[in-house]
Amino acid sequence: YRSKYLPGRSRKVTPINLPDEQINVIRKACESLFEALYFNVYARIDGFINSEGKVLLNDPNTTSGMMPSSFFFHQAAEIGLNPSQFITYIIRTSLACRIKDFKDIRRVPALLAKLDAAINKQHKEQQSKTRIAVLLGGFSSERHISVESGRNVYEKLSSSEKYEPVPVFLTGSRDEHIMFRIPVNILLKDNADDISEKIAHYSIHPVIQDILNKSKTLTTKYATVQSTAEPIKISYENLAELVDGVFIALHGRPGEDGAVQEQLQRVGLPFNGSGPASSRVTIDKFETNELLAKNGFLVAKHKMASKSDWSVNSKKFYHDITEQFNFPFVCKPNDDGCSSAVKIIRNQDELEAYAELTFRTTIEMDVKCTLKLGVGPKEEFPYRQSFLVEELITSNGAANFMEITGGLLTGFDERGRTTYEVFEASEALSEGDVLSLEEKFLAGEGQNITPARLVKTQMKTG
Repeated sequence: YRSKYLPGRSRKVTPINLPDEQINVIRKACESLFEALYFNVYARIDGFINSEGKVLLNDPNTTSGMMPSSFFFHQAAEIGLNPSQFITYIIRTSLACRIKDFKDIRRVPALLAKLDAAINKQHKEQQSKTRIAVLLGGFSSERHISVESGRNVYEKLSSSEKYEPVPVFLTGSRDEHIMFRIPVNILLKDNADDISEKIAHYSIHPVIQDILNKSKTLTTKYATVQSTAEPIKISYENLAELVDGVFIALHGRPGEDGAVQEQLQRVGLPFNGSGPASSRVTIDKFETNELLAKNGFLVAKHKMASKSDWSVNSKKFYHDITEQFNFPFVCKPNDDGCSSAVKIIRNQDELEAYAELTFRTTIEMDVKCTLKLGVGPKEEFPYRQSFLVEELITSNGAANFMEITGGLLTGFDERGRTTYEVFEASEALSEGDVLSLEEKFLAGEGQNITPARLVKTQMKTG
């Protein structure tokens, strides 16, 4: 389940890695089954192909999963249909099919005519829409989650009458941001690494080209010209000519550290969220804690642990930490998103394993250290020059204790003054010590309760 639905845990390959002849055998077998079972409109058919090339179809479905990671969306994207356009196609074809099936068809033709009018209107208004680049990817350990976030934003904007989203994938390093405008079939690949690979080795598969040629009527009606265009490398200056604004959907660095915001300001492109200065502060958890404490906010006791101190004298390094913090305490990356490598450290062995993994010099991880910390085989653990140590926040005898997440919006009143809209706080529940990647991002795994179960308590006096 995790491999199927959590970004970065598995790979879905479309088109399948087989000779063209075998791909066409599979297509023909699916088409025959579709006809034999009198299916209408669409189907998802699962099966196997054995070493002799025999196709075994064992699971035909008249409906399909509609997650962004579903194979059906991967396949439709190969001919240029984004999920919104694909769903529109399914609805329209279903209406046309019901006209044939129903005895009382007074309502359905009117619905079909209304939908066709909306599709035609959307085509005519395409040029007048506000073009918004959706910036996703990045080079942090949260690049896969960023892709998922960016796709969600892209889909919301795709179904809008006002905006036209332009997917832009960012990779590279802190020293150089490398960006590509990408077509929808690359956008819907499973994760950031798959997207990078497809950009580097872009080509249209011969079978896909054949399907594209046969489906021109369909794609002309539902897709846009750019939906199957080759990925193009662009600069920030190119981006300013291409779009009217940018939605930053990046997690960690860059995107949350002010670097992207600074470049967008330089070329005059508006973007969502805060500017470079506050972004630079909040990406650094140590600096954020220091600033909050300075302004009277209650924060956890914290300390930076550096590789240089560890390299000079590891015994003193560990002693200084355990002298200041009692087990258990928290270790986590200081300057990235907070979904990877956040661990509760209970003893000296775990502390040493955490330092070894963080201060390593290669992607490969020491197996003994990963076992001590419970790091999974496909779990990302970034390597850095430092990490943050924090005291573990506990109930400490409190009657009520919960992990909460707040959210707010700002706006402007008629005098131009900032106004605030503060939402109800949410409560996060975890099965383990800290929220896992699955609990944060995998449907059905975590519990996020909104509003939080805040309790009014009576204060006893006397």
